[in-house]
Amino acid sequence: MNTLGIDIGTSSVKIALLADEDRVIATASRALQVTRPHAGWSEQRAEDWWTAIEEGLDELHAAEPAALAEVVAIGLSGQMHGATLLDAQGQVLRPCILWNDGRSGPQCERLTRDWKDLHAVTGNLAMPGFTAPKLMWVAEHEPDVFARVAQVLLPKAYVRWRLSGEFAEDMSDASGTLWLDVARRDWSDAALAATGMRRDQMPRLVEGNAVSGTLKPELSARWGFKRPTVIAGGAGDNAAGALGLGAIHAGDAFVSLGTSGVLWATTASYAPAPARAVHAFCHALPGTWHQMGVLLSAAASLAWWAGVTGMAEADLLAELGSDPEPSSCWFGPYLNGERTPHNDANVQGGFFGLSGGTTRADMTLAVLEGVAYAMRDAQEALASAGTHLKEADIIGGGARSALWCQTMADVLGITLHQVAESEIGCALGAARLARMAAGEPLSALRKPARLRSFTPRAERAARHAQRHAHWQQIYPALSGFAKYI
Repeated sequence: MNTLGIDIGTSSVKIALLADEDRVIATASRALQVTRPHAGWSEQRAEDWWTAIEEGLDELHAAEPAALAEVVAIGLSGQMHGATLLDAQGQVLRPCILWNDGRSGPQCERLTRDWKDLHAVTGNLAMPGFTAPKLMWVAEHEPDVFARVAQVLLPKAYVRWRLSGEFAEDMSDASGTLWLDVARRDWSDAALAATGMRRDQMPRLVEGNAVSGTLKPELSARWGFKRPTVIAGGAGDNAAGALGLGAIHAGDAFVSLGTSGVLWATTASYAPAPARAVHAFCHALPGTWHQMGVLLSAAASLAWWAGVTGMAEADLLAELGSDPEPSSCWFGPYLNGERTPHNDANVQGGFFGLSGGTTRADMTLAVLEGVAYAMRDAQEALASAGTHLKEADIIGGGARSALWCQTMADVLGITLHQVAESEIGCALGAARLARMAAGEPLSALRKPARLRSFTPRAERAARHAQRHAHWQQIYPALSGFAKYI
């Protein structure tokens, strides 16, 4: 059966048209822009997501009309946590406040202080990236907007509404709002009340592999679909990436080097560990959960450095060669604050140990190592919660670099596997959920081929373990400086 996987990312919307056995027929992509009206803010226009999807599907219709006509189901993946606010007439009230927006720190402190059951119900710390504190900020700073809010939708839920007219959200994405009782897989009325919200302002909940709606007839006609096309519940981006990798059983793990960074571990049951800022969320399949350590700036750090230097990322990496010695300087990758293990929205990034002899290549390598060391912080946080990883797949834009993959393996001390189809991992996972919604059994899901494995090298692993211990002194210094900026 032919399916579509649509991934609403931060930097782009990706659409993959797939046939049986995950064969990619065609893909389309459209870039997105993030606006930063003030320091620490991060926003996007919801209409930009929809325009990107319209243009992408128009492109696929022009290139592969026959294959597109045979699509039976659509799956959605999306960046998590974003607050898209609609009024009673379905009008968007303001730009979406994104996952890497740090403005709601005071609201997080107030929620943690005033609602004693926060950790017991949600299994997570209150962090500015999550959705609920964003609405508390809107209530305080934009009361006229807050008074008109009829629906709060995460990015992919907004797209689902535009595609089908249905207000619905899956469990994995809903877990990142701080309004979900993650163990019970239901909205928590207590969590909603603690943030001044109501259940009727929330979309209905569905599992990721369930049918959440049907494509509107006028859209079916526009893109030439032959039959009513169901839309699966879908998944938050990381859960969708897990589906793309087949990471659905306890012990399955992956590292994502996307705009943000993620260390994912599928768990046998709900396993909260908020003390170290480990995320405990529902997976996109019924009766499954996972833990995550999250970095707010992973591949985004290299993209930032490329912008500063005016060079392409590939050219910066080429300057390093295939196996450079560890860098002579250091980098703290806290360009948008940090989550695991620090839960600090105010900390900012920085280079340390620069000298008159420091080169651009030294600084590029420090960026790669700094992200790897931050990922090791996340690894140690998961270990403190009882999750010890032996190997993991590695995905995301940063995983295209063999040097970065090897550095990450050396720093984490585990074998990492590059996999096929990682470029469309989230869209692939969404398409797999679409197939399940159309009737395909879970047993048909396969793991993608492993293209190359990176085994930690003993001498480098030992050096990086020592360097990581020194690197950890960077966070307190940068956190202390933040108060003066």
